[in-house]
Amino acid sequence: MSTTRTLTPPTQARPAADAAAPGLRHPWKLVASREIQVRLRDRNFLMSTALTLVILLALILLQGFLGGGSMSYRIGVEGGDGTRIVAMAEQAATAQDPAAELVSVDLGDAAAVEEATRSGDVDYGLIATADGWEVVDEGPTASELELVLADAARTDAMTRNAAEAGTDLGSLMAGTSLSTRDLTAQDDGSDGFMAFVLGFVFAILFYMSSLMFGMQIASSAVEEKQSRLVEILSAAIPVRSLLLGKVLGSTALALGQMVLIVAVGLVGLAFTDYDVALPGLAEGIAWYIPFFVLGFLALACVWAAAGSLASRAEDLQSTTMPLTMLLVAVFIVGINLQGIWRTIASFVPVMSTILMPMRILEGKVEWWEPVVALLLVLGFCLLTIRLGARLYQRSLLHTSGSLTWRRAMTLQD
Repeated sequence: MSTTRTLTPPTQARPAADAAAPGLRHPWKLVASREIQVRLRDRNFLMSTALTLVILLALILLQGFLGGGSMSYRIGVEGGDGTRIVAMAEQAATAQDPAAELVSVDLGDAAAVEEATRSGDVDYGLIATADGWEVVDEGPTASELELVLADAARTDAMTRNAAEAGTDLGSLMAGTSLSTRDLTAQDDGSDGFMAFVLGFVFAILFYMSSLMFGMQIASSAVEEKQSRLVEILSAAIPVRSLLLGKVLGSTALALGQMVLIVAVGLVGLAFTDYDVALPGLAEGIAWYIPFFVLGFLALACVWAAAGSLASRAEDLQSTTMPLTMLLVAVFIVGINLQGIWRTIASFVPVMSTILMPMRILEGKVEWWEPVVALLLVLGFCLLTIRLGARLYQRSLLHTSGSLTWRRAMTLQD
């Protein structure tokens, strides 16, 4: 009697969490590509980016509309005195704007000036009165025209009064000149106010990008955890590769969005009166990019860890609160620091992403300062990546309730 034995093949082992499934040489690239593709198909993300660009362009165009355009008016006058006033006003206007043009039209008397103004043959009328001069129009007078005409009329009257008093206008006006000096102007001629505005915009961009994309990283982590999808992913992809893909994909998106916004803003400024200040700001803009990337990376892994601490989307508010408060503090303190404390804080990682580009734009740094600050933020970035990866790996598969930061540190890998 023979016995037949059936050999059962050994159960195939589940891929370890620290080894990628066969065929996936670089699984983090797959994860990063998926993160980018999902976000680029997200209507909310695309609409928010487009809305930001539209608002930015609208503000630039509005500034150009309100402050742009040269004066060009036809002004009806009664005779030689009015012609002289308009000529003096045009000389003052062209000193500020070479394209300005004020043309006087001699109409003979006040009635003719008023009639021509009503019919639209001239833009404004200038009529002599007992006390001086009067500008007539069928609506409010342009403030810029009113100012130059008022100055011209005042100068003309003072010249005649000085002659009658036996002196000249120069002697009469001695000691009355007023000049201005911008304390924010740089020695190299760059616009200090423009540098401040651009530095402030950089600070807002970093704050908003870190908050928006950070919350997206955290939300993605908790969604995968809540749906138990992470258990499937971790069987095929090492947890560290999963984290690396998420972080690099989000960093690429954040950098791309920031570069797009800054590029559109700079192109818009090139068509305004501030275009002359752009060459002096190039160095600060170039330094901002590496500070932005490293500053974002320094927080991205910690955002992923915050998402992995939660077991439900409702828990995200509590697990991400420390990071949100940190960003708020960095932004508020960073833009308000002054003096020596501002200089010191510009070397502090994360805060240096805001302050060091500001100081570079202002021209108040030595060549070695941004290099040292960048090395410090790089070291801090490596530290937070290591810490965030450890927390992420320890808490990602923990599904029995949310974890605190302290509790997650005590878990075993």
